[in-house]
Amino acid sequence: MKDSIPSHPSHGSPADIEQPVLQEQFDAIFGSDVMADAIRALDIRYVALNPGASYRGLHDSLVNYLGNKGPQMLLCLHEEHAVAIAHGWAKVTGKAMAAIAHSNVGLMHATMAIFNAWCDRMPVVVLGATGPIDAAKRRPWIEWIHTSRDQGALVRDYTKWDDQPGSALASRESILRADWIANTTPKGPVYVNLDAGLQEGELTKLPPEIDASRFRPAVSAGANETELASIAALLLAAKTPVILAGRASRSTEAWALRIALAEALGAKVVTDLKIGASFPTDHPLHAGSPGIYAVPEARAAIAAADVILSLDWVDLGGTLDAAFEGAPPTAKIIQISQDHMLHRGWNMDYQALPAIDVMLSADPDEVLAGLCRILGATPKPEASYARTPLAAYPALTAGPIVMGQLAHALADVTAGHDVSFVHLPLGWDGAFWHFRHPLDFLGSDGGGGIGGGPGIAVGAALALKDTDRLPVCVGGDGDFLMGVTAIWTAVHYRIPLLYIVGNNQSFFNDEVHQERVARMRGRVVENKWIGMRMDDPEISISGIAAAQGAAGFGPVKSADQLVEVFAKALAHVEAGGVAVVDVRVEPGYTPAMTASLNRHAGEKK
Repeated sequence: MKDSIPSHPSHGSPADIEQPVLQEQFDAIFGSDVMADAIRALDIRYVALNPGASYRGLHDSLVNYLGNKGPQMLLCLHEEHAVAIAHGWAKVTGKAMAAIAHSNVGLMHATMAIFNAWCDRMPVVVLGATGPIDAAKRRPWIEWIHTSRDQGALVRDYTKWDDQPGSALASRESILRADWIANTTPKGPVYVNLDAGLQEGELTKLPPEIDASRFRPAVSAGANETELASIAALLLAAKTPVILAGRASRSTEAWALRIALAEALGAKVVTDLKIGASFPTDHPLHAGSPGIYAVPEARAAIAAADVILSLDWVDLGGTLDAAFEGAPPTAKIIQISQDHMLHRGWNMDYQALPAIDVMLSADPDEVLAGLCRILGATPKPEASYARTPLAAYPALTAGPIVMGQLAHALADVTAGHDVSFVHLPLGWDGAFWHFRHPLDFLGSDGGGGIGGGPGIAVGAALALKDTDRLPVCVGGDGDFLMGVTAIWTAVHYRIPLLYIVGNNQSFFNDEVHQERVARMRGRVVENKWIGMRMDDPEISISGIAAAQGAAGFGPVKSADQLVEVFAKALAHVEAGGVAVVDVRVEPGYTPAMTASLNRHAGEKK
């Protein structure tokens, strides 16, 4: 095991990097200057991008006209990473960052990350560009293949809104509208395509300044007293209520209100690893541990409930079907959500159609205060409940590493730190770690693809940089290898991050699927690894990380080495650096996930 540690971790701020020579006066004003002014009016701090000639005018305006400040550029090595970084930023702040994709080819690169943000219901303002719509202004060859008619059609089915403004002045309105739509619940990504000809067209004068706040009004997404009173009455009459604490903001006030609501009702609470932390998992009312699929304790609580309150739960229909084993739910179902407003025909991210008795189209976070007031529920100090201890970790003995040992060593090394898990792998058991704050866990990538983890982790770490939180990513090897160059952006812009790769040297999820198919068809399972394993030659995760400028550690192959290596990696992060640790873990999933996969596969015993 050989570690690669830069001798001097980089301190500083993204603002210290790439400072331009400033110019006080400009002889001419261009369309892209108006566009840049509109972006600045939104108070967007960063714009992540991979360069491209289709928006060279806007690039110049951001650097020379705005001085690379408000927003500051973040250079990325792939458009997918640019959007993923903006996605990660939104998971912490709840607000949209900007990302720019170059023409049709860049947008095609970015589509997976846009889809992730869409499924995760996270706001991102994606700006794009096309070669001049006016064919007479196109440069030969390249601007013809990089000009598409209706470019927004590439992402229209998984964005809230898209536009291609027809003038520089219209582009300002489009950018303001895009930010407003993205940040209004239910949130999601938007796309604005900026014609290269409009960007580079010279203007006689700048349009008058506007107050951007007047064009982005706050939209109430709450409920009236009658609606809340009706829901409160059902909950008060319940003997065994259950709360499905689904999508939620990182607001500590809303977090406290959810605790108060559960305690006032004596309701069991279920949470989900597909989304960020929404309720303390060490609270005695928390049912089981969070998982990608509901664990047996959670399913039992749901099945025993007489009233179920869903607070924008992801896949309500699927969860009810699992808990009630395909039978109609016996409980009254209350759904508080606006997610139906985003449901389209192209993709099935709306999940199974659930049975619902009372539907309230509202943002759950905005409903909590009124509901608690009617129920007489008052938030208490955080330490008011008796915390449920974690189960014992497996010992850190010499030999092959399982995920529980990785968690054990990480808990030992990070004791005294406020850890924010910016990403966790499918093999992570929710019982490994308690979440006691809304920033303790930020959720999954949303779309279930591979490769988004590194970019999302970097964006989240950027948003956490000025806090006392320690950003930690635990991701898979396939995910890391597909998105690894996002790590360069973190190193370049001095964004501290601890990135642990749970490396089983396989696309293991597909090994599980191939074994399942073989069993269903009565065929041998020993061939499940073919076309899946990444071990001949062995890939140097730490070497690839070091090539991005990060400190690379590992491979760690014995559990008794974990604490020492994690301590070195943490020291590097505390000094301002990015550390990547390759931990060779044994393949495997949690029992609850494996059981759920088998249950839905109809696998032969």
